[in-house]
Amino acid sequence: MRPSVIRVWDPPHAVDRNAVVVRWEVILVLLVTVGQSAIYSVVSFIRAATRAPISQQQTQLNPSRSAEPLWDAIYQFLDIFFSLALVALVVYLLWEPGLSALRRIGLDLRRFGGDTARGVLLVALIGVPGIGVYAAGRALGQSIAVIPAPLDSSWWVIGLLILAALRAGLTEEVIFLGYLFDRLRRLGWSWTWVIVSTALLRGSYHLYQGWPSALGNVVMGLVFGWCYRRWGRVMPLVIAHTIIDIVAFVGYPLAAAWWPGTFTPTPGPTPTPTPSVTP
Repeated sequence: MRPSVIRVWDPPHAVDRNAVVVRWEVILVLLVTVGQSAIYSVVSFIRAATRAPISQQQTQLNPSRSAEPLWDAIYQFLDIFFSLALVALVVYLLWEPGLSALRRIGLDLRRFGGDTARGVLLVALIGVPGIGVYAAGRALGQSIAVIPAPLDSSWWVIGLLILAALRAGLTEEVIFLGYLFDRLRRLGWSWTWVIVSTALLRGSYHLYQGWPSALGNVVMGLVFGWCYRRWGRVMPLVIAHTIIDIVAFVGYPLAAAWWPGTFTPTPGPTPTPTPSVTP
């Protein structure tokens, strides 16, 4: 008899999934997460560009959901909770037998000290110039006034804003990097095209703020994509993104008081709609 052949089982991450299944999964994930928000963002920008001057318009990142403070807090919390449920769904889709998805994309606490140090370095590299890009866009009249948080906030709003910043960091970095990098590589995309395409998607996701902010986020996507490719860990990028948004959300009232011409919008048309997921 012909001897039986024993085939060595490949690690789960090395096994190619059916390309058709992967493509449809990517499309469906994008349609309910960042892809949906990117479409809303593009439509919002087109609508804004065909109305009054962009410099006279505004958009809110964390708009109130109710005139009653307690119910507003409840609605805000539920919105954050269900957004994070979508992130959990994406992580679930990455999970395969024998290998934790969290460890595979580096969303764990094994190297928290090093991840935090890298995250802080990225804040200095991306966050500070990002403020400059927004200020320049406002000065040129090409950026929509972005209101990260209401100025007349209740005492518990700080906690909700921190959760909203964490939500933004997890949503963008886990989906743009951890998920899309894995799936697009399985489809045979080159690393260069994966990094460039996800950066462009990230930029379109923020286009509702104006083209300067969109361009700044494309650059951020290129840097973050290169870092993820090099480090193999999404945690430093989540930390950096969260810190940047905490500074933006919580520090907005101070910035509006110190530089009202740049950070306080002039009265204008109805605010442009905010994308449905998170900016």
